Amino acid sequence: MPQNTHIEDIETANNLVELFLKRADEKGDAPFLGRKQDGEWTTQSWRDVAEQVCLLAEGLRRIGLSDGDRVALVSENRPEWCISDLAVMAAGCITVPTYITNTERDHCHILDNSGARAVIVSNEKLLGPVHGAVQSTGIADHVIGIDDLKRHQSSGFEFHNRANVTAGDAAAARAAVDARIASISRDDTACLIYTSGTGGAPRGVKQHHGSILCNVAGAAEILIDDFGISDERFLSFLPLSHAYEHSGGQYLPIGVGAEIYYSEGLEKLASNIEEVRPTIMVVVPRLFEVLRTRILKQVQKQGKLANYLMDRALTIGEKEAERGKKRRRDKPMDFIVERTLRPKIRAKFGGRIKAMVSGGAPLNPDVGIFFEAMGLTMLQGYGQTEAGPVISCNRPASGLKMDTVGPPMRGVEIKIAEDGEILCRGELVMHGYWQNEAETARTVKDGWLHTGDIGHLDDAGRIVITDRKKDMIVNDKGDNVAPQKIEGMLTLQPEIAQAMVSGDKRPYVVGLIVPDAEWAVEWARANDEKFDMAALQGLPAFKQAVRAAVDRVNKDLSVIEKVRQFTFADEAFSIENEEMTPSMKIRRHKIRDRYQEQINGLYRG
Repeated sequence: MPQNTHIEDIETANNLVELFLKRADEKGDAPFLGRKQDGEWTTQSWRDVAEQVCLLAEGLRRIGLSDGDRVALVSENRPEWCISDLAVMAAGCITVPTYITNTERDHCHILDNSGARAVIVSNEKLLGPVHGAVQSTGIADHVIGIDDLKRHQSSGFEFHNRANVTAGDAAAARAAVDARIASISRDDTACLIYTSGTGGAPRGVKQHHGSILCNVAGAAEILIDDFGISDERFLSFLPLSHAYEHSGGQYLPIGVGAEIYYSEGLEKLASNIEEVRPTIMVVVPRLFEVLRTRILKQVQKQGKLANYLMDRALTIGEKEAERGKKRRRDKPMDFIVERTLRPKIRAKFGGRIKAMVSGGAPLNPDVGIFFEAMGLTMLQGYGQTEAGPVISCNRPASGLKMDTVGPPMRGVEIKIAEDGEILCRGELVMHGYWQNEAETARTVKDGWLHTGDIGHLDDAGRIVITDRKKDMIVNDKGDNVAPQKIEGMLTLQPEIAQAMVSGDKRPYVVGLIVPDAEWAVEWARANDEKFDMAALQGLPAFKQAVRAAVDRVNKDLSVIEKVRQFTFADEAFSIENEEMTPSMKIRRHKIRDRYQEQINGLYRG
């Protein structure tokens, strides 16, 4: 297929299901969805997946679902997630993806707000909080298990086994789906993606088919123009309930006819990458930070030569980032690094990676430069759920600058408001928040999405993000301080795993720090101390060692940005304690609520 045909198909598709079925008809028995079962990677073909989508869609109609009904989807990343999502849309309904980490209370909020008539849930473990929420709210009429579910005691709703729901004639199901989707337009709502709740209760973003298709066309253009499309393979790791993975990790591969393999989780991600050998990975900055730290530690153990080559590679990368091209005098050493160090690093990523795309949160430029120096192309994207979610992305063809998030994507218009806020317009902009007209009116004005981000355009038209408008610290003198910049610099220090800084309406900035566990173990061993994180944090020498890391960062900060005082968090910020979102961003309001007394104490005396 000519590569420009990919974009034409995406731009002319009336809806996501139509695009998928077109690709499935073209690809036939070619592999599409892969997962690891009993120690072996297995795949399902495009033809098989299309058949399952149509059968499930008709099954949903058979149990009584109608056009516009909302269907919640609670599942880990697996082939059935993609099949269920497409089937819901093929049934004329609206998908409501939810995180597998959601509590019963979280599910209650989403079910109550969305009015979902059915819930598709993958397994018995995830059914627990879902069952409680359905019972509490009385909202959903049906619960459908992807795996076989036990028949729990229930009132007011029916349990269904997916195998029974999908029984039927495949040809008849396909004909019924084709007839139904003919009336679904790009303006129709495809899904309600609930924001991850970094600042309060999640809101349901109405993403229409055209919003996601606009994103897919823009991303496909970058792949085609800058890398070329061949036998692409994506490794899906981020939660598919997050807009970034939903568009970039599912519908982009569908748009370009690529394979999707599903990771087994964070603990097995490194081995999955080597086994699957993906060509594209969509990842959040926090994971890149973790991978960078692991690589550096591995190289440190390999002796003087490996460390010398790493230092030279990083120096070359930093100079190239400053100048926009390699210095002539660096080329001989760059040749040596390319023949020795970089192949080993690339092998850890499967050896076929064309690009790793960072999004969901700001990427520290030093992290991007590190991976570029290792010979791995890093693209930083920018956006938010309300915009499909991708607004812009760095492009190698126009020059990578790691302190920018690149030019706007195809079909996206950007302007900067008088107060520096980035405004966005185009088909990608949401149709509003579900059942929240007041918030919609505050966010979208005259077609312009008010992103809440502060930034500007550089001379090449690339977007430079300063910070989140709502996260900006304004000290007691009226000076603006960007917390994410400081936090990113802190977490690049080997002693610090996580950090949150505060200082709004205060005389100076303070920090809440989670020490790096591996570093803490080594420190304890070197100082003849037993490893107990809580006990170590009470030792003056341990705090002084972390203070040295903070001081290193302070040297590169302005007077108003310097972290004057810090205290330790009781435990790591995590999804489980609700202090991180599933996309690994910190929930500032949750952390502030928990540690307000300790933070206040940093200003006393």
